[in-house]
Amino acid sequence: LAEDGRRLRLTQPFPTTFYAHGPFPRLRALWRFLQQQSIPVQLARTLREDLFAGSLDVLAVEVPNPALQPRLFRQVVHHFPDLTYYDADIPLGLRYAAVFDIFPLCHCELTVDDSGRIHHIIPLESRWDTNSSQPPLRILTIEPDEDPSHRSPKFLWVDDGRSRRQIPLHPLKFLLTSLNATVRRVDPDIILTRFGDTWLLPLLLETAVAQGADWFNLNRDENKPTIHRQENSYFTYGQVVFRGQQVHLVGRYHIDQHNAMMYGEYGLHGAFEQARVTGLPVQEIARKSPGSGVTALQMQEALRWGILVPYQKQQAESFKTAAQLIRADRGGLVYQPTVGLHEEVVEIDFVSMYPSIMVRFNVSPETVGIENETSEQIPELDIPVDLSKMGLVPRTLRPLLVKRIAIKEQLATLNALDCRYAALKARAAALKWLLVVCFGYLGYKNARFGRIESHEAVTAYGRECLLRAKEAAEDLGYEVLHMYVDGLWVKKPGVSQNEQVRPLLNEITNRTGLPIALEGIY
Repeated sequence: LAEDGRRLRLTQPFPTTFYAHGPFPRLRALWRFLQQQSIPVQLARTLREDLFAGSLDVLAVEVPNPALQPRLFRQVVHHFPDLTYYDADIPLGLRYAAVFDIFPLCHCELTVDDSGRIHHIIPLESRWDTNSSQPPLRILTIEPDEDPSHRSPKFLWVDDGRSRRQIPLHPLKFLLTSLNATVRRVDPDIILTRFGDTWLLPLLLETAVAQGADWFNLNRDENKPTIHRQENSYFTYGQVVFRGQQVHLVGRYHIDQHNAMMYGEYGLHGAFEQARVTGLPVQEIARKSPGSGVTALQMQEALRWGILVPYQKQQAESFKTAAQLIRADRGGLVYQPTVGLHEEVVEIDFVSMYPSIMVRFNVSPETVGIENETSEQIPELDIPVDLSKMGLVPRTLRPLLVKRIAIKEQLATLNALDCRYAALKARAAALKWLLVVCFGYLGYKNARFGRIESHEAVTAYGRECLLRAKEAAEDLGYEVLHMYVDGLWVKKPGVSQNEQVRPLLNEITNRTGLPIALEGIY
């Protein structure tokens, strides 16, 4: 999106590289195999850093055309399943973000020739800026009058930001003509729908094919077909979750508010915020879980620091006796509440407790269990954690934490009626969800950079910090009524004003090293 309002389609050479590791004879066989393929490649032996295994001798396979790399890699895995692969399935946008520090919705400066080829590109802002620029995007909203899964809709509501009108659903040819004319007139950057993935766009595209309406195309790049992703189901937290099919557009965004996973929590501003910090395309991150965003952040950080991203998780849980398992996997601390009716109860909560622990105590899969002169013992677990250098996970989370806290501080200075308030609140919520799931991903069985020992270390530090907070409160004359994982409910005669709680907050922060905030006095 140029400063004069033009929407440009630009190109840039961007070769991608994946790596293979294994016995030298097998790597040599892979070398010969790749030289015989129709897809051109550049091959080289090099040393690269594995997060757990250290420096590895690997075969680097550079593919000049990134669009061909996935197909080539599938052939390689089929013929050489015994090798270990790295940097093989990283989304193209994440590779680009890691190399150029360019992310979705980024304000950039480009040098482009007459053919639309980029020769130089630099960002004019950081993804960690709290007051990031907002591009003037045109939005077209399309939604049916009824939920198609309950009742057959009769018409569509179409809103271009200036006017809102109805378009009858039948006859379908008239609907195609009317929507096509509206898209050409408005030329939206975003088409925002309800049931667009699972009902509306499939209906429109099938009708266009059936009636030979090859002129109907919602893409801005009319030479490209729409992109379809199949529906799927998966099991999580004791329930089966169904994700409907997806329809992505080329040259503009399509977001189905009904099929976007966390859209109800933070809306368009939150989806934009997650796209900025994770580097994932807007159409992708709007439909994905926050866990995908955490993985994207870790991948980018690994690429920037020259760390190999494994194709499949390699680190299994180390052997433990039954007693060690019981001691290690205890979760968060819960203090049974004092039963009764209480007045002037102070509720205080640690700010993003588990992410803050990972950053403060350097908890990361490659640091937990490493013994050296800088190590310290994790409370209760008797496992060391390496403090000699910052781990991958703390390095990834630190700017995320800083940005969320800065936005929350900015929110505290604004009135809820301020025009900036809703957007900032949505952005803070989007960052909060990334931080919420980062703890679970430390122990997730398929996480690229996960390890159950680091997951258990976080809860151990959490229990220790909550007990230190309890002791600090009691030393200052408070009665502790209840504790729950990252929050405390306390009371003290005469304490009924927010400013009276400040000494307690300062003392807890001094003893734990973690930020804590007053939620309220009840």
